[in-house]
Amino acid sequence: MSHRFTLLLVLLLTAQATLAQPVSLTLDDIVSLAREQSLAGKQAATLQKTNYWTFRTFMAGFRPQLSLSGSLPSFTRSFVQVIQPDGTIVFQPVSNNNSILSLSLSQNIPLTGGSIYVQQQIQRFDNFLAKNTLYNGVPFEIGLSQPLFRFNQMKWDRLTEPLRYAESNQQYIEAMEQVALDATGFYFDLLVAQVNLQIAETNRANNDTLYKIAQHKLTLGRISRNDLLQLQLSVLNAQKDLASARQTAEVAALKLRSYVGSRDDRPLALAIPNRLNPFTVDIKLALEQAFANRSSAITFRRQQLEADRDLEKARKENGLNATLNASFGLSNRGSRPTDLYVQPQDRQFVEIQFVLPIMTWGRAKARTETALATQQLTVQTVEQNKRIMEQQIYTQVTLLDMLRQQVTLTAEADQIAQNRYQIAQDRFKLSDLSVTDLGIATQDKDRARRDAILALRDYWQAHYTIRLLTLYDFETNQKLTQSR
Repeated sequence: MSHRFTLLLVLLLTAQATLAQPVSLTLDDIVSLAREQSLAGKQAATLQKTNYWTFRTFMAGFRPQLSLSGSLPSFTRSFVQVIQPDGTIVFQPVSNNNSILSLSLSQNIPLTGGSIYVQQQIQRFDNFLAKNTLYNGVPFEIGLSQPLFRFNQMKWDRLTEPLRYAESNQQYIEAMEQVALDATGFYFDLLVAQVNLQIAETNRANNDTLYKIAQHKLTLGRISRNDLLQLQLSVLNAQKDLASARQTAEVAALKLRSYVGSRDDRPLALAIPNRLNPFTVDIKLALEQAFANRSSAITFRRQQLEADRDLEKARKENGLNATLNASFGLSNRGSRPTDLYVQPQDRQFVEIQFVLPIMTWGRAKARTETALATQQLTVQTVEQNKRIMEQQIYTQVTLLDMLRQQVTLTAEADQIAQNRYQIAQDRFKLSDLSVTDLGIATQDKDRARRDAILALRDYWQAHYTIRLLTLYDFETNQKLTQSR
């Protein structure tokens, strides 16, 4: 029994130790997790799916529509008024069923804005008081509804809606790149906190060691009591910094896990992404890709089309608006359904409905002028937004080159500062350096380390920002798609 208990305890402690082991993650790992698991990534995917089915619904409206309609049954039992030849009214009892069934096939015509249909209809009337049944029907009918001199909404929708769908697809790619950019920010927030924690732990350990050495030096008379107190204060400050750094790291880790949608509570060990792939970003190529790939570029074209559409609508709705409704078919009646198909009669219908404004008190001109001004404003706004986008890309490209150099310089400065601190620490142990100079070396060492990490953060954020602004991967020279 004791042996089993000991074995169980060992297994439990081993499992706990395994669970407590930190999880090593790189920046690429965090970006991939964020794209797959983050709430922002899932929302972008859901929105893109919604836009896909919205476009499918729009396209289905231009395909033939087959429908069955009618009222079956349509029973009535009541008293109705019947006007007599002398003008009087007599209320007569009625009890009937008047059912109608219609099968129609319709097709919109985007080129003209009209629609054409073919239908079949049958009507059955049962008079329960007279105990007879009659049938009326249309074995075949073809009809046309065609607007004349009117605004064609379907023609413009076929121009703008595909752009809107393409715009939504690019917005999804942009959303994924924004997720990568945000994840990079959270990654470096935690990485900076972890580096600060390492600095704080190292400083505490070094200050403890140096304080003990200083106590021994005081007994030998090789250091003043003021210097000893200064080192003791440094020990206390290092302990305070360590506690603060530990709390900051825990908060940063919680934010990172929350954003990427991870429920793993194991400690995170983040790798420093200091290996930069050498690639150049050509400003001309960046501008070309931005205006070819960004949803904003598609938005510019759609907005100009919509402004042209609204202007045409304002002009055409201010004049003669007419609609031609015409149909030709066959109809018949009888006491049996088959009678409808025996020598049916021709059935024609032609109608032109129109509205011609005569006196509008300047309303027609006002609408047209408003649409014209709106179109001009749209052109100006689009041109301004294009220039803003060009400036953003130019700034980001030059910033990326500068930050790549900054990473190299801060890395060299960090190495020099670390070496200088090690020399200063050795000199202090040999009583060849003052406490003040040692403190300066310590501060320079910590500042250089933080600057190196912050330079990496700025570079990688600029890296993902240029991807977001152009939807182009300059490392592989490929456009960003939904699968990448």
